[in-house]
Amino acid sequence: MDLALVGLTVAAGGRSLVDALSLEVPSGRIVGLVGPNGSGKSTALRCVYRALRPSSGTVFLGRDELSDLPLRRSARLVAAMTQDGAVDLDYTVEEVVALGRTPHGRGNAPLTRRERELCETAMERLDISHLARRGILSLSGGERQRVLLARTLVQEPRVLVLDEPTNHLDVRHQVEMLSLLRELGLTVLIVLHDLNLAAAVCDRIGVLSGGRLVKAGTPWDVLTPDIVGGVFGVEVTVVPHPLSGSPQLLYSLPPERSTS
Repeated sequence: MDLALVGLTVAAGGRSLVDALSLEVPSGRIVGLVGPNGSGKSTALRCVYRALRPSSGTVFLGRDELSDLPLRRSARLVAAMTQDGAVDLDYTVEEVVALGRTPHGRGNAPLTRRERELCETAMERLDISHLARRGILSLSGGERQRVLLARTLVQEPRVLVLDEPTNHLDVRHQVEMLSLLRELGLTVLIVLHDLNLAAAVCDRIGVLSGGRLVKAGTPWDVLTPDIVGGVFGVEVTVVPHPLSGSPQLLYSLPPERSTS
């Protein structure tokens, strides 16, 4: 399912947090948003999973305007993993994962056999089956991230919206999570701070600064020394990864100041 943001603007407090953002996420592709803190990345994502209503502009799911869809329908199509996806009550891991079926259920009906199998498969894929009976509040940050991603998979969405999903994950689980995104074949809009991870997993990347889209294109198109330097204020050298050929950014630290 295609996802498109067309002229998306979010204004608050007399300023635009997102300013006329237009971005296409083709069906089955992974598109990343990168940019400094406060550049509007998470705000744009909130409009896609309907936690925020844009001041103007439109989000399209396929040919449908997102705002025209019933909430239950859009919740079946779009699953989100947010930065602030905290769980305040100490549900078990298997209970949290099962919450992904909420948009599909009616009342307090128990999970079907198929739904229980979905939950088991998702926990296996995210390497959390051994945590099933643990309370989620007892888990590390990385373990919770994997639980929340499993919950989105159980939702069986057509579109995944992920805001910093690799936060708190060790290197192994970062690589496994991003590999899983490739395998799923879903339409994915993802925010990442690590530009090298973005280059490795994303088909296309949109660079935001001050709420505006600076450039969108392939990783090689947008992760250039000029763009990265201008947006992030750092000096970089871009080299091809020796195995995948994707761009890798090598950052240059400023020279040490003389103490004499």
